[in-house]
This record gives sequence, structure tokens and C-alpha cells, in this order.
Amino acid sequence: MRLRRSLLYVPGNMPGMLQNIPVFEADGVLIDLEDAVPLQEKDAARLLARNFLRFHPNRDKEMFVRINPLDSPYAEDDLREILPALPSGIRLPKAEHPEIVERLDTMLTEQEEMLGLDIGHFTIIPSIESAQGVLNCVEVAKASSRIVALAFGAEDYTASMEIDRTKSGEELFSARTRVVWAAKAAGVQAIDTIFSDVNDMEALRSETTLIKRLGFTGKSLVNPRQIEVVHDVFRPTADEIQNAVDVVEAIKRAREMGTGVISLRGKMVDAPVVTRAARTLRTAIAFGLIDYDLSDEVIHGQK
Repeated sequence: MRLRRSLLYVPGNMPGMLQNIPVFEADGVLIDLEDAVPLQEKDAARLLARNFLRFHPNRDKEMFVRINPLDSPYAEDDLREILPALPSGIRLPKAEHPEIVERLDTMLTEQEEMLGLDIGHFTIIPSIESAQGVLNCVEVAKASSRIVALAFGAEDYTASMEIDRTKSGEELFSARTRVVWAAKAAGVQAIDTIFSDVNDMEALRSETTLIKRLGFTGKSLVNPRQIEVVHDVFRPTADEIQNAVDVVEAIKRAREMGTGVISLRGKMVDAPVVTRAARTLRTAIAFGLIDYDLSDEVIHGQK
């Protein structure tokens, strides 16, 4: 289980921020060649990003590059400059149709063959950023085996809907829900949109708590100060971990008795409850909060 609780945007045209990437405690970074970079600085940003990646081949976090949209005059140059420096993958903006993802998949395969890499070396995180993208996100999420997560971009989405974005976020609920459905159906992670007010940590905590309840597994960030809050929300509590352990131990006893259901503290423990407990334990294990032997045999009742 790869943690992607926090993916921090770093503008590709800002060398000061690029050089600080190793000290940021985000699970991954998104080196941005798109919205954060003015047109006159696109070439310089590519070179800066490429050189940074080349000088940091040993990485303790994933490093994605957000290229410009594939239908722009900049995307092919982005890929040609960036891919030889071996980023972890590509954040694909404006993934409105599965064909866009399929086209990027083909381009990545061509580059992998040229570079002598295994096919599938580069991963993809498509970003759903429009009404059209929301309608097509189920197909988009299944468009390539390279996809490791599906992201939601609220700023462009609200622009496409001709509505304002609010801190309470009611206007995003339907789109967020559909993006989560698509991600879960495709078996990939769901990454929520940025929270742009870097000074309102309580509102950030509230929004992150909401999107966790909806099923998102991470959030895109615009400022390193937001990392701690997001990680804290996604960190399982001691009570959640203990309850998950109790559930798994209870189902172990049930398996020994030859049944798939058992009662724990007056509540039924069956397959869906075990699946939720297993997810909590996997997250806790990934956080380093618990050392626990969690096997598929216990979860699914199979050898």
C-alpha cells in the first residue's frame, strides 16, 4: 500500500522551491509545468525540472510532473524533456475523455522503449477538472493500467460549471462523489483537490475530514504547512486501530469455528466489516503505527 495522503505542488519555474523538495514531508510532489508556470517560462521550467530530477535519482518520495494538457502546444516538449530524467509518473491535467489517457499511455510506451525501460515504468494520475471529465471519469479511471490514482481539480471544475467555489464545498459534493466512485471501481486511489487558503488550517482540517469520509485517500496541496494537518486527519486513531485488530481477531475465531460471521461487543462481524478493518490496519501499518501480520487468508477466508 503506497501512501499518497499528500501530493505537494511545486512550481517548475521556482528553483528555490525545487531544491527544497527533499526536505518536504509530503508523500509525493507534483512538479508543475502547467498552471503555475507563465507561458514565457515554460522552456525554463522544463529545464529546471529535468535537472532537478537528474540530480536526485535516489528518492524517498514519489515525484510526479504535471505536464500541460495533451492538446496544448507544450505537452510533447514537456514529455521529451522530462521523461529521460525518470520522474515517478505524470499528472495529466484535463483528462476529459479516456482517449486522452490512452494517448498519453502510448506516448509513455514509446519513450520507455527509447530509454530502455520496462513498459509501465511511468505511472499516470489523471485529473478530473471539468463537467465533461466528471461525466466520463469512470471510463477515464479504467483507461490505462498505468493509473495509480484519480485526482479531482475543483478550481477548473467550478469554472466549467460557471459557479463559485466556497469553503463549505456543497457545490463540489456530487463531483467528488463521482470521482471517488470511479476510483474505487477501477481499484485506484482517489486524490482530492487543493485547499487554496493556506492560512485557514481549521477549514483545511474540516475539508480533509469530509473527503476522508467520502472515500478519498489523499489530497493535493499548495503549501508545505498544510502537510501536517492532512497527515493527521488520515492517520488512524488508536481506537480505530484497536477496533480493527479486535475485528480481525474475531473473524479468525470465526474461521476456526467454520463460520464467516461472529458477534463482537454485540455487533455482527462479517465480510464487509472485516474489509473495512483490514483497510484501517493496512493504513496503520503503512504509517508505521503497528506491526501486525495481516494475511489474505484471514481477510477472505482462503488459503
